[in-house]
Amino acid sequence: MTRDASGRCAERGEIKTTMSRKKIIFDTDPGIDDAMALLFLHQSPQVELVGITTGPGNGTIDVTTRNALYLKERFGIAAPVARGAAEPLTGKTVPPAAFVHGQNALGDIPLPEHIASVPHDLPAYRFIVETARRHPGEISILAVGRMTNLALALREDPEIAKLVEQVVIMGGAFGHNGHSGNVSPVSEANIDGDPLAADEVFAAAWPLTAVGLDVTKETRMSNAYLRSLADEGGEVGQFIWEITRFYEKFHLGRGVQDGIYVHDSSAAAFLLDPSLFVTRTGPIRVVTEGLAIGQTIQKANVLNLPHADWDGRPSHAICTHVDSPRLLGFYRQVILHGIHFEEVSSD
Repeated sequence: MTRDASGRCAERGEIKTTMSRKKIIFDTDPGIDDAMALLFLHQSPQVELVGITTGPGNGTIDVTTRNALYLKERFGIAAPVARGAAEPLTGKTVPPAAFVHGQNALGDIPLPEHIASVPHDLPAYRFIVETARRHPGEISILAVGRMTNLALALREDPEIAKLVEQVVIMGGAFGHNGHSGNVSPVSEANIDGDPLAADEVFAAAWPLTAVGLDVTKETRMSNAYLRSLADEGGEVGQFIWEITRFYEKFHLGRGVQDGIYVHDSSAAAFLLDPSLFVTRTGPIRVVTEGLAIGQTIQKANVLNLPHADWDGRPSHAICTHVDSPRLLGFYRQVILHGIHFEEVSSD
């Protein structure tokens, strides 16, 4: 075994990194694919997970917060869990997607009756504000559910848009690669769950990238791939296999013959290695009422077309293409071989 310049063990092609890690708040509604992304972050030597904030979506706020606490406890995740808003800004409750993620939102695997861990004292939006102010220019926010917590944080303190290093969201569908909505012909689930919050988040002048269905449905983890994680990835890999059995059945019912799409982990991968993706820039709007509610529309900068509804809005990036083989290799490498700096001895 050899050590690279950072002192990290380098063998079997493990990822080399420096001692400087990305400070990340993970805004999530766990959720099968949320759990997979959380474990990807937790296993990655590139990441310092400073907080997990929760929202409803794949389950009620009680269910998703409990799941986040369960994952924190089971896998020894140090980051605090802050409970988020129970309802969208619109006030319109959208039922949990139990047919996608199961009644307990983790594929209906057996879960313990008692979780010792408890949520942080602060609500999610205030936790985001205070963490961004405590670490100006250092915090990246990875949001893979509805954007209610981010919108509430902006309402509480609009200046945080200048303090956050970057925001990456899993959400939206912009029509690239033939992919449109998954809850309506034009709307993706995370945006559809709170379109007003999404439009407010896209209106903020922070560095933001949307990783939408345009690319997340271009990458698929086959059953053989997932089985290899179970066989070689220890407790983490086995857990991923178990929770994805329900998810795989849902995909099969939607015409995916083998495996699952990679939604939330694609957004996590962008945050850690943006070279995996091709992006396009321009201001983004969300339709907040009517037949096309939840639709995400970008006016590409290259078009240079005036339109009052986009004028004055900040330019953000959307992902249009992805190197799927590299992304799958990256995820596998981190799950199987990722280690934390504190696990490396100083000898």
